[in-house]
Amino acid sequence: MLCKIIPDDVMEWRCVCRNRRARVDAETEPKRIREEKRGHRRKGRTPPSHSVDSRLPPRWLSRLCSRPETLFLLCISLALWSYFFHTDEVKTIVKSSRDAVKMVKGKVAEMMQNDRLGGLSILDAEFSKTWEFKNNNVAVYSIQGRRDHMEDRFEVLTDIANKSHPSIFGIFDGHGGEAAADYVKAHLPDSLKQQLQAFEREKRDSSLSYGSILEQRILSVDREILDKLSVKNDEAGTTCLVALLSDRELTVANVGDSRGVLCDKDGNAVALSHDHKPYQLKERKRIKRAGGFISFNGSWRVQGILAMSRSLGDYPLKNLNVVIPDPDVMTFDLDKLQPEFMILASDGLWDAFSNEEAVRFVRERLDEPHFGAKSIVLQSFYRGCPDNITVMVVKFKSGAGRSGSSKTGQ
Repeated sequence: MLCKIIPDDVMEWRCVCRNRRARVDAETEPKRIREEKRGHRRKGRTPPSHSVDSRLPPRWLSRLCSRPETLFLLCISLALWSYFFHTDEVKTIVKSSRDAVKMVKGKVAEMMQNDRLGGLSILDAEFSKTWEFKNNNVAVYSIQGRRDHMEDRFEVLTDIANKSHPSIFGIFDGHGGEAAADYVKAHLPDSLKQQLQAFEREKRDSSLSYGSILEQRILSVDREILDKLSVKNDEAGTTCLVALLSDRELTVANVGDSRGVLCDKDGNAVALSHDHKPYQLKERKRIKRAGGFISFNGSWRVQGILAMSRSLGDYPLKNLNVVIPDPDVMTFDLDKLQPEFMILASDGLWDAFSNEEAVRFVRERLDEPHFGAKSIVLQSFYRGCPDNITVMVVKFKSGAGRSGSSKTGQ
């Protein structure tokens, strides 16, 4: 058997180091750990080793703190405990939680105040220009939203009592200024009304139809806008979405990217119009044949400027023949569709909702004062829509209404 002989001076040095380490551990480790070690020594067991990690929060506590919903439930439980048992410790914790919530709310409010849009805060901008309208089976809600200016316009012309003309519903979403949208709102519905009244009187002998009348009047108003605004070098333009509603027929004309959608008897979404966008194959070919181009600048744009390929106004692009005013006209048989309602809206809504989602959302809120129009406008804003938002909801099954003729708009 071999034995290793260790010199006395080395043994003395090891004893000194061991004693020094014991003193350091005794000074740094918690009292509970020292007591556990002494207990284990009395029982003849090897005391457990405690490292720095043992004094860290357990893993379950870290996971608990990383879940906001769990922390919220914990705060509610502590608040109830404080209310029923009135313990001072819990009251202190709840008070601290309330102070923290108040501090966060204050920070959020301060951030919203500092986020200025044209001199207005977000909430001020949302309601700086807000229009709402309801008459019989029609409701409209319109907000400026996050834009510096309100360029959306709408119009409703009905004669339910006499039925001298189909009901007229219009959405006009301006861009580059308000002049074009203002002009269309002021002139197109009234001129349509007059021509439709004449058409109703001579309907049997006329070769016209609701669709042809709509197309003629839209093109005529566009020529008037170009003559008026080009003199002032006003480059404003606008979309044009107009629906004519008679007893058995719905006729919709569209220029631009405002959009209409209908909810049929089964709750399905039926598109009433199609957006005119530069990236569409038909539009892109037409623009190219005219010598123009499209480029991407946040979205596809004609000549790098306009995010739609058809509009009213926009005289510089009309002079190049790259933007046209020709409307798409579609006619729908109401006896076949048996619709519940239709939605006409500017593109601010469609930036946040698909056709199907919008129909589903409004259908669940038809009993609201604005038939769901207000709710879906505000929901679009809360989803981050940066544009003006205007939504018109027309109910088909609510009974037309009992008043005579009416006119309103903005």
